[in-house]
Amino acid sequence: MSTTTTATTALALDDTTPGRLVVRAGDVDIATYVHDGDFAANESRKPYLHPLRTLDGAVVTAYRPNDHRWHKGLQMTASHVSGQNFWGGGTYVHGEGYVPLDNVGRMRHDAFDAVEATGEAVTFTERLTWIASTEQEWAREVRTHSFGSVDTDRGTWTLDFSTEITNTRGEPLELGSPTTHGRPAAGYTGFFWRGPRGWTGGDITTPDRTGEDAMGTSSPWLAYSAAHDEVDGGGTLLVLAGSASTTSNPSVPLHWFVRHNPFPAIAPSFAFSDEVVLADGESLRLRHRVVVGDRVWDRDEIEAVAAANALDATR
Repeated sequence: MSTTTTATTALALDDTTPGRLVVRAGDVDIATYVHDGDFAANESRKPYLHPLRTLDGAVVTAYRPNDHRWHKGLQMTASHVSGQNFWGGGTYVHGEGYVPLDNVGRMRHDAFDAVEATGEAVTFTERLTWIASTEQEWAREVRTHSFGSVDTDRGTWTLDFSTEITNTRGEPLELGSPTTHGRPAAGYTGFFWRGPRGWTGGDITTPDRTGEDAMGTSSPWLAYSAAHDEVDGGGTLLVLAGSASTTSNPSVPLHWFVRHNPFPAIAPSFAFSDEVVLADGESLRLRHRVVVGDRVWDRDEIEAVAAANALDATR
């Protein structure tokens, strides 16, 4: 990724607190990655990013909100996996709604294969195991987070996220969502952002739509803008959908799950309305980019930032 830094905004990594990595731009902790947390099993124990902050220090994620305790900042997760729930909370059962089942899995942090801080970027690659509620190991994952592209003039920084999830269950894994199980407009799964309470009702923009009309659609990017609580002004989160593929299918469609009421949320879902089935040994690969801005952008600026950060889906 291209990078613009100064001595006062160089990126640094703080790994002194067990179970977390903190990414710092100047004197602002822009991202905290918690890879070893302790919370209720029904929330689905797994790593998460919270808080995420703009360069001016405003928080742009929510943690354990009272409506969904299992929502934790920005996470890689999955709502329906062959009857298991790696999302947390109740499982959607058609005709019954959300039902508390003894099927909530977890993700175990195994190791960091690489952790690097160069001043221009902070990158870490992690190995995880997806463990079903039965304690069986169902999948192995290798994911990479890369933070960089600090631009103080525009007030932005960028996160690149990629992952490869490999089925180790010994039989197929069916990856779906509440929509694939019968609930309309609820196709959430995958890379999921929960925004702060103050961002409720914010502005949603895609290349050809605004508002929740973007639900279930496909486009290269989606932006969410809103005013902050506590900190004057507002911010913008631009999510570039990136790409999804499996070992046998080089192009898996991504569709937006997005809400601004009753709470702000975004997920470029790989199984919005159609399941992805991984054979034993097969892998799902995802790649996304997030640009965090320290003010509310109009459409012209959103489109300019999106063009400057476009992802080559063939990479």
